[in-house]
Amino acid sequence: MRKSTVGKVKGEIKEATGKATGDSRLEWEGKADRMAAAAREGIEKVHRSAQRAQDEMKRRTS
Repeated sequence: MRKSTVGKVKGEIKEATGKATGDSRLEWEGKADRMAAAAREGIEKVHRSAQRAQDEMKRRTS
């Protein structure tokens, strides 16, 4: 499981718990975790794309 997926789920749980208990700090922590997970997901996509490009270059030069 990717770290971005884990972070997203963690954020959703924190946010829901914060809403249910009335803890606005916990709710905002959950939102922050979800935003960080979204950013990480973008980075992971770029990394996978770069890996594919690198593999393609190696395949072509071999």
